[in-house]
Amino acid sequence: MFTAAFYGSWFAYLAITFALGFIWHLVVFKDLYRRLAIYTRLDEPIIPLGFLSMLIQGAVLAYLYPQVVDIQGSVFEGITFSLLMGLFIASSAVIAEAAKQRVTSLRIWFVVESLYYLIQFLLAGLAMSYIYSTR
Repeated sequence: MFTAAFYGSWFAYLAITFALGFIWHLVVFKDLYRRLAIYTRLDEPIIPLGFLSMLIQGAVLAYLYPQVVDIQGSVFEGITFSLLMGLFIASSAVIAEAAKQRVTSLRIWFVVESLYYLIQFLLAGLAMSYIYSTR
């Protein structure tokens, strides 16, 4: 049940998500997020909580991947799976967050954060597709 591909996919998701999330939110777009005023912990984020979220997401995605995707199939199938899962997660992280927080520009928030999730799950889908297809 828990194969090398499962652990490899889980680790790939963690590495991609942590690196991209850290660079995107806390380095490249930190000032933009500050102007948007959506993240109130931007100067002192609780990194372990974010990492815990990534651990859970990565484990679920790595587990579901071979249940849903034909692992001998195309890269397109892996990317489709990942983007659908990304849409599911982003609906909460982007849309619901905008509904709960006072953000200075909904348009900018939706564009920037949606682009982040698109990149994150595109990369994760490529990685999972590659890892499961080589096992």
